[in-house]
Amino acid sequence: MHFDLTDLRLLLAIAEAGSLSRAAAEFPLALSAASNRLRLLEQRLGMSLFQRHADGMSPTPAGRIALDHARRVVAEARQLSEALDGLAGRRRVTVRLAANTVANSTYLPPALGPFLADYPEVDLQVEERSSQDILQAVQSEEIDIGVLDGNLALPDVVSLPFRHDRLVLLLPREHPLAARGHCLLRDALGYPFVGMPRERAMQRFVEEMATLLGKPLTMRVRAPGFFAIAQLVAQEVGLAVVPEAVALRHRESLPLALAHLDDAWATRELRLCVRSLDGLSAQARQLVAYLAGARAA
Repeated sequence: MHFDLTDLRLLLAIAEAGSLSRAAAEFPLALSAASNRLRLLEQRLGMSLFQRHADGMSPTPAGRIALDHARRVVAEARQLSEALDGLAGRRRVTVRLAANTVANSTYLPPALGPFLADYPEVDLQVEERSSQDILQAVQSEEIDIGVLDGNLALPDVVSLPFRHDRLVLLLPREHPLAARGHCLLRDALGYPFVGMPRERAMQRFVEEMATLLGKPLTMRVRAPGFFAIAQLVAQEVGLAVVPEAVALRHRESLPLALAHLDDAWATRELRLCVRSLDGLSAQARQLVAYLAGARAA
């Protein structure tokens, strides 16, 4: 059976207004035309969708089912129109994403480039936050997509696996801990450290772990990013806690070694989370698919 979007929108307008005349006035549509549309639709269906009362109209049981489906169809049609407008360059779409330090610095850039190339209508807002802040922002719909530590409890959100992440100790190649290949963070606390600015989410986390061990990190210098940190460690300024992917990349070009941290918190699962997939724009849903697909790449 064929359904016209105008008919479905009219059903929704009647249900909201409580009367055919008010719905026709707000639609806008001539009352006679609105009445004829509703009559023909009910004839095709073979059932009444609204009960007529002296003071207005209310949906029948069949009408309530029709309205439920009509809302979804009209919403999908609106999202389709917005998505196609974006692809045609008639509408910009902003997607808001927040991720922790590790995801922002290592895993997201290779995945975001291909997505932005395929969707030129999308403006992507990316920010760095702690995992707890990301969860709260997703729950409140302040952001569309979060990438965070999967060890957190994740209530009231939809979550998908993204990557497995391991933090390691980055050392000068001839450092005494280099030959061991693995250690606990407490084994390294007697040495000076190179780190990121205190406000960076991962740096705060590592310093909190050291404090829990009873000995705060001795910070020799704070550098703006992982490349600068690797250079300083190679020059024997101090040790650093970094993602394993970062350590492996810089070990190829600098005199560096790495030791795996045996602390339980050093191995983490990164997860994607959204408040609701259905509540996202078509482009935001595509970004979730890209990021989930990047896990297998």
